[in-house]
Amino acid sequence: MIIYLNTINSDEMFSKIWDGPWVMHRVGEDGSKTEGNIDDSLIGGNASTKGPKGEGTENIVITGVDIVMNHHLQETAFIEEAYKKYIKDDMKSIKSKLEALRPERRKPFMTEVAEKIKHILANLKNYEFFIGENMNPDGMVALLDYHEDGGTPYMIFFKGGLEMEKC
Repeated sequence: MIIYLNTINSDEMFSKIWDGPWVMHRVGEDGSKTEGNIDDSLIGGNASTKGPKGEGTENIVITGVDIVMNHHLQETAFIEEAYKKYIKDDMKSIKSKLEALRPERRKPFMTEVAEKIKHILANLKNYEFFIGENMNPDGMVALLDYHEDGGTPYMIFFKGGLEMEKC
């Protein structure tokens, strides 16, 4: 499996594949997971057949976007001016990183990202913002939106700010 980590703080952002060379749209699914309802026999419990039935634990159903839940992304908030400052600083950081490590990728990345950022800023009110599990404010902010059908979520990540790790 391939996991993509934030280059700033090594938070796990997502796994598997993306559909673009520089800006990644990762399609998610609305999903749910159940927590609780632990079977006592799995942890050495031995319920008596003669005594009263124990209450046990209750099931808790958590719903959300699979990428967010599976990679423990944390929701955050931005006002427009704060996001503009964040994205400007983040792109400057990614640009210098690419210049040092892969100079041939810097120009194509910056060209594609500039167009995508214009679109993001024009539609900023539509996005939800997520950061990695460690909640490091210097790390990547992923954006969540829904396709025109209103039900299919997708997230936007900038490839220059990610490292690929094979597990």
